[in-house]
Amino acid sequence: MAEFAVRTTGLRKVYQGRRGRHVAVQGLDLNVPVGGVHGFLGPNGSGKTTSLRMLLGLIRADGGTMEIFDRAVPEHLPEVISRVGAIVESPKFFPAFSGRRNLSLLTDAIGTERSAVDRVLEETSLRDRADDPFKSYSLGMKQRLAIAATLLKSPDLLIFDEPTNGLDPAGIHEIRRTMRALADEGRTVLVSSHILSEIQQIADTVSIIGQGRLLAEGSVAELMARGASGAVIRTTDDVRARELLSNAGVSLRAEHDHLVLDDVDDPARISELLAAQQIWLRELRPTGHDLESVFLELTRSEGLEATGGVR
Repeated sequence: MAEFAVRTTGLRKVYQGRRGRHVAVQGLDLNVPVGGVHGFLGPNGSGKTTSLRMLLGLIRADGGTMEIFDRAVPEHLPEVISRVGAIVESPKFFPAFSGRRNLSLLTDAIGTERSAVDRVLEETSLRDRADDPFKSYSLGMKQRLAIAATLLKSPDLLIFDEPTNGLDPAGIHEIRRTMRALADEGRTVLVSSHILSEIQQIADTVSIIGQGRLLAEGSVAELMARGASGAVIRTTDDVRARELLSNAGVSLRAEHDHLVLDDVDDPARISELLAAQQIWLRELRPTGHDLESVFLELTRSEGLEATGGVR
């Protein structure tokens, strides 16, 4: 049995445009374990979609190797494609047809039994609206119907590219719950996103990339454990406090009506430094570790600019 659902080594893609060469993916090493939800994370423009399109044979890689369930792709993609379901572009459905009819037409196209339709409608919580026209569906329901379409051939690996884009909080919750349920059934769910806080709630493992290359990879718990221990403080004189703490070697920045300290090994030392200069703390609280803070720390340490919509 394969240990990894997806593996890439030195994956590279270069685009040639009017402004010259643009390296979209540069030497990407990606390891997606079999089973569970794997978050493929990074800001917009970091190479996530390009990587997934290369993996699925939609565009040609310029270097490196790729494997799906230990089979080299795209050379052996026909051998494993039946085990893969993917949404990397907005799927097209007939607006006037019901969700059920749209899926039934798909079963005919891909050679799957129509009995699969009821199963996937149940898996995506769409059974009660299955006979309503697609055009009446909310954005979240339309996305769940797209997921249902990928499930018709009972794939072992599901690849979703930014599946919650444009959804309201209720729609995001439904998609998140659906992905977690699919992974709990034993499937591997590879989901790309720039919304790190959303994926943190459901992912077992993650890969974080920036500017087309891997920054970190591992379990969510492992990556969050490496995050810097910071603190938020409010004082009776934030201007003087910032100057004093900076001179004492404390890394910090001003944000709105408070100061953010990047590393705080001993909160008592902060209080002592300020009190010695008659500056009193109004608030001191630790900042929680999350994937976004880990990502921001990684981009700073790598000298990368953390832009492009990480939120």
